[in-house]
Amino acid sequence: MTQTIQADIAIIGAGSGGLSVAAGAAQLGLKVVLFEKGEMGGDCLNYGCVPSKALIAAASAAHAARTGAALGVTAGPVEVDFARVIAHVHETIRTIAPVDSQERFEGLGVQVVREAARFVDRRTVASDSIRVAARKFVIATGSRASVPPIPGLDATPYLTNETVFELKALPERLIVLGGGPIGVELGQAFRRLGSEVVVVEAGDILGREDPEAAAVVRRQLLADGVELLEGHTVLRVEPGPVLVTRSGDQEVRVSGSHLLVAVGRTPSLEGLNLDVAGIAHDRQGVRTDRSLLTTNRRVFAIGDAAGRGQFTHLAGAHASLVVRRALFALPVNADALQVPRVTYCDPEVAAIGLGEEDARRRHGADVRIQVFEFAENDRAQAEGDVRGFGKLVTTSRGKVLGVTLVGRHAGDHIHLWSLALTTGLKLSQLTGMIAPYPTRGEINKRLAGQFFTPALFSDRTRRLVSILKHFA
Repeated sequence: MTQTIQADIAIIGAGSGGLSVAAGAAQLGLKVVLFEKGEMGGDCLNYGCVPSKALIAAASAAHAARTGAALGVTAGPVEVDFARVIAHVHETIRTIAPVDSQERFEGLGVQVVREAARFVDRRTVASDSIRVAARKFVIATGSRASVPPIPGLDATPYLTNETVFELKALPERLIVLGGGPIGVELGQAFRRLGSEVVVVEAGDILGREDPEAAAVVRRQLLADGVELLEGHTVLRVEPGPVLVTRSGDQEVRVSGSHLLVAVGRTPSLEGLNLDVAGIAHDRQGVRTDRSLLTTNRRVFAIGDAAGRGQFTHLAGAHASLVVRRALFALPVNADALQVPRVTYCDPEVAAIGLGEEDARRRHGADVRIQVFEFAENDRAQAEGDVRGFGKLVTTSRGKVLGVTLVGRHAGDHIHLWSLALTTGLKLSQLTGMIAPYPTRGEINKRLAGQFFTPALFSDRTRRLVSILKHFA
């Protein structure tokens, strides 16, 4: 028999965003019901961010062992025990899982229902065992791997991020369909663990990123032995698996032992009965306003489901906005969020705000570009790794429009620019910061300082100093 209850807020999806809303609302004393049909923690914990970074860590260890001779350290032949690598991946998930567990959230006072939920009208959601009438609802269902409609693909076994971490043996030859962040990260990792890898991409790899930054990654992938087939359109898939592609007028057959599909992600909205609840949506996700409210004013959508970007940290930011808006009736603006992104290949690519090309399209001749190479960074020299650079994009008056960093641990150094863009910090404030030496993070101060270099050492300034020296 179906139970009917009243709640202050009902949340569909126990990924990063849904869990954050649930925790905040429950700790504020509200009655919260949380539905999750799959694993607690969602895609990031179980199939995405966490397992992929654990795999990348193992691949990085293997690569470091092979390449240490440049620093005078020789480790001998490298052996990869893939079963232990996968065990490390799953142990990492298990270690983090208690933070997202059903037991923890029930301890906070959340009623957790491990069933699929759907809207039955504008004010009610239901699962197999329960109906919930709530004052507010949150759709936080995340996204799933996109599967393109390529002839023959549905008849060919393939991997996605949801199945690749269940492999029992290292692929002999892995075909990666897609040269975006997921394809590049996993392709490089499997290559460094010992697989032959070929990445097939219709355009350019990391096509969203600064082309010069992508070029740094491209050089490293080729140096690692990854085969890159850029500008290749897949015509069909044949058993093997074999990808038949076209590049220009040439038809190419790409064979392998395994196929990984990594062509992007699709919001998970199926089965929610959104139309019944009067919630507008399309292939990009649920339609929301800047408050993350849907066309049903009782319902919010956050994270990947909201179609505003597919990042775990963005889902967390959305959750904070919803708590402020839904529980405290405070004004919020999701359109104003400054969202950094990182591709965790080696070297990493981190970016926030406008890239150079977008900035020039929007601001024309008013754009100023500062570039600082890691080859001029002493810590990079000491580590024997000078790949990459930082690129700062500003207006002529010094307003920060965007930043791209490519290099070792670039993702750890984009934080300062996220703060600057979020709070409106001036470049002069960044140049006044004391950066510890020697660190890779010094690159941020150097980028900011370069903006002022032409004015600081101009002929006008030199003449002024010539006059002032008589009074000093």
